[in-house]
Amino acid sequence: MISLVSKERVERYLEKTRSALDKVEISCPEKSHLKKVAEDFLSMATCYYSDALHFYEKDELVDSFACVNYAHGWLDAGARLGLFETGGDDQLFTLAE
Repeated sequence: MISLVSKERVERYLEKTRSALDKVEISCPEKSHLKKVAEDFLSMATCYYSDALHFYEKDELVDSFACVNYAHGWLDAGARLGLFETGGDDQLFTLAE
């Protein structure tokens, strides 16, 4: 079976999402009820990123690609909702209105 997802493409997405994970910070105040929501979004992103690495190491590129996209989706959603501080980086995050 031929994969439509190249190793290089997965590597680019893994690198971009790693950069986004390194940059993102929870922006909700400590006592805000949204703090737990932000923590959950970040946890989901981190778990999906970890799964993406696991599948990449097993050379399961389609599954790795799917997981890394889910990971970045959680980060983008959190950024759009204002849960995360992103430094205004609209290259790593979808911030446009």
